[in-house]
Amino acid sequence: MTDPNAIQASELDQLPDRDPEETAEWQASLDAVAKAAGPHRAAYLMRRTLERAEGNGIALPKLLETDYVNTIPTAAEPSAPGDEEMERKITAWNRWNAAAMVTRGSKYGVGGHIATFASAAWLYETGFNHFFKGKEADGSGDQLYIQGHASPGIYARAFLDGRIDESQLDNFRRESGGNGLPSYPHPRRLPWLWEFPTVSMGLGPLSAIYQARFNRYLTARGIKDVSQSHVWAFLGDGEMDEPESTAALALASREGLDNLTFVINCNLQRLDGPVRANFKIVQELEAQFRGAGWNVVKSLWGNAWDELFQLDTTGALVRRLREVPDAQVQTYQTRDAAYIRQDFFGKDPALVEMAKLLSDDKILECFHLSRGGHEARKVYAAYKAAVEFKGAPTVILAQTVKGHTLGEGFASKNANHQMKKLTVDEFKTMRDLLELPIKDSDFVDGVVPYGHPGADSPEVRYLQERRAALGGPAPARRVHPVAPLPAPAEKAFASFDKGSGSQNVATTMAFVRLIKDLVRNKETGKRWVPIVPDEARTFGMESLFPSLGIYSPKGQTYEPVDRDQLMYYKEAQNGQILNEGITEAGSMADFIAASTSYATHGEAMIPFYIFYSMFGWQRTADQMWQLGDQLGRGFLVGATAGRTTLTGEGLQHADGHSPVIAATNPAALTYDPAFAYEVATIVRDGIRRMYGEAAPGEDPNVFYYLTVYNEPLPQPAKPSGLGIDEGIVKGLYRFNTAESAGLSPAANAPRIQLLGSGTAIHWVLKAQRMLAEEWGVASDVWSATSWTELRRDALEADAGLLRGEERVPYVRQALHGAEGPVLAVSDYMRQVPDQIAQWVEQDWSSLGADGFGLSDTREGARRHFGVDAESVVVAALAQLARRGEVKATAVKEAREKYGL
Repeated sequence: MTDPNAIQASELDQLPDRDPEETAEWQASLDAVAKAAGPHRAAYLMRRTLERAEGNGIALPKLLETDYVNTIPTAAEPSAPGDEEMERKITAWNRWNAAAMVTRGSKYGVGGHIATFASAAWLYETGFNHFFKGKEADGSGDQLYIQGHASPGIYARAFLDGRIDESQLDNFRRESGGNGLPSYPHPRRLPWLWEFPTVSMGLGPLSAIYQARFNRYLTARGIKDVSQSHVWAFLGDGEMDEPESTAALALASREGLDNLTFVINCNLQRLDGPVRANFKIVQELEAQFRGAGWNVVKSLWGNAWDELFQLDTTGALVRRLREVPDAQVQTYQTRDAAYIRQDFFGKDPALVEMAKLLSDDKILECFHLSRGGHEARKVYAAYKAAVEFKGAPTVILAQTVKGHTLGEGFASKNANHQMKKLTVDEFKTMRDLLELPIKDSDFVDGVVPYGHPGADSPEVRYLQERRAALGGPAPARRVHPVAPLPAPAEKAFASFDKGSGSQNVATTMAFVRLIKDLVRNKETGKRWVPIVPDEARTFGMESLFPSLGIYSPKGQTYEPVDRDQLMYYKEAQNGQILNEGITEAGSMADFIAASTSYATHGEAMIPFYIFYSMFGWQRTADQMWQLGDQLGRGFLVGATAGRTTLTGEGLQHADGHSPVIAATNPAALTYDPAFAYEVATIVRDGIRRMYGEAAPGEDPNVFYYLTVYNEPLPQPAKPSGLGIDEGIVKGLYRFNTAESAGLSPAANAPRIQLLGSGTAIHWVLKAQRMLAEEWGVASDVWSATSWTELRRDALEADAGLLRGEERVPYVRQALHGAEGPVLAVSDYMRQVPDQIAQWVEQDWSSLGADGFGLSDTREGARRHFGVDAESVVVAALAQLARRGEVKATAVKEAREKYGL
């Protein structure tokens, strides 16, 4: 059996030792300390030596964990400016009103959370008074990602500031009357206050990283100098379990995003109980963030602990704090001094002696109340260290008590996340603790009153003066009065109207070519933000590399291997392309930051994010909902779309359902264009609606989802005639008739209407000719560019009928009078075209690619799913046979003829 020590020695032998005797002396010294003073002392010396080496810039692996104490000792804390007593009073009012608002709303059964803000009140108040820059500050002010469950405290502060009134507090979570407050930070619901939606949990931290990165991008490209803007993300320790919460930590450190601070409220609880019952979440997070290259500041213990640390001459206290699991720390919060003496101090003789010097009141003050996240001076020291640290992002791990100041019934109880109200007696106890001037007589009929010191009170004046000094109210969302972007030259779009002639062109390539023309526009070209997750070459975008450059804060520090080629790989500090690597979630976070820049920074940017369609909505639909909530604008492009067009890749790459998922998002305008001129028409309309002059009644706060295909096919010229562009945008127009296609049907020939979307229209056109030439059936072909928009228009018409408004849905108008039944064909599951079935007055049937995909040729896959031209012919004949317009035997003959 191999000696493990021999392996270790062998590994060390690979490193040259210029002075083995000196090395042996260091090792002997360590052995001597361990023998004489114990392993704890040896470990202490090693940690301090490594810290000194790190401080001196010596290249050694970093310590991933430090002791379970504050990073900034009390003696090194800076003096906090301002009036701490005044800030204590403001915080007390906010605590009260947050609890009152949720309690008063509980009678309606609408829910709400009290305990989270109670633990985090000082984390917010210190920032609002001293750090968070408003919209009138340099750049664009700071960007605040508020923890969703803390929203009642933010509303309470806005109430104190006069930004919302008592009636709005009383309508917390009851918005239908028009004067309510949304449950969480929802910009679409309260767009003057909230900038960033942070529930679903995990999306806030991911978006914050990419927002900080996008701020650097804007500055580097000369769009706007936002170098003074700082991004603050307030998170819960339980939220860090979400994979998105930590997905981009390495990106933030790799790019040196010192304009970013995470503040993690470590109250040791998630929704149902302890975050790490048998472990220590703070230590785990510290190791994770330090390992990723972040600066870590721990603010764990309040001033009451100073006496205990001074008494700890052996290190026993620090060792005990490190070994006690989080769930036991919670238990101490709810137990008396005798229990703590026995369970905490009784484990070590040195601690037993220390406890003899402490009164019961002192022990309870430390273990029940004194946490680093509950004391203004501790929080100020941590924030100051964060904003002054350069070269890396900072995470602040602030330990708090969930339910702090809400009484014994709330503090550290496992169920406190679900507890929605306090009793009158609990409120009175809270009032006395917070020293608020609220009388017993103010509780009318058992209803807890809101508290306000008065619009001209010292507290309100102080609050408003501090915000004025920092650049205005916060949080705040402001859409600056930005002039509409000038429309790009018509030439860029019209060039697609004549078709591709004899050349086969995929719609993906048509879209990329259109973008190449648009980014050359002198007025708006710089505002395009191309985003791609390491698939640019798949989509034929590599020609953009040398002309636009790939954004990198370091520029290009190497000579690319393809430098001698025309389309070489070019990175630049002012690069325009965001090439994110293999991360759809990161790319979507990029898109969200760019798509909302018109509000965040007063600079309209036009992002387009192109991706494998299968890995868009299926993988990141939650972020796309976040995008809609945040009122983002731009173009999502699902390339290599459809279930049968991506040859050989198989079911995991075969997208047959993204339009179904997209249809669930009210902000997404979903299009499945068949031809290059349709792509151009839709993009032109999107630019007009989102960035130009939206028509009356049009909401510009939407985003477009286009599916484009990698299958090179002939691109026809745009048909002439009125209403083509309108039909493309609304979702349906007649591409041709049997007569205009030159098929010369007989006068009494049976007729059918064939509707196709995306690449399926090419099978439909082939089927149109086969029906005429082989079966004597006339058919008209319609291009359905958006089944979803047709459905939404029809739903709006139905809703109008209930209001007494007479309006015929567009799909019914378009198909009105069309002869024969309707057969709809799609490369997606039948549910996609079936969205409009109930509004089609003709007999309806559909074909689609339902089920899992498979690896095969395009032809083989289409035959498998029954959507190829031959299958369309058989389905059309079957539909006509049911109506008695062709012989029933024709269906069987066709099946046998085509081998179906």
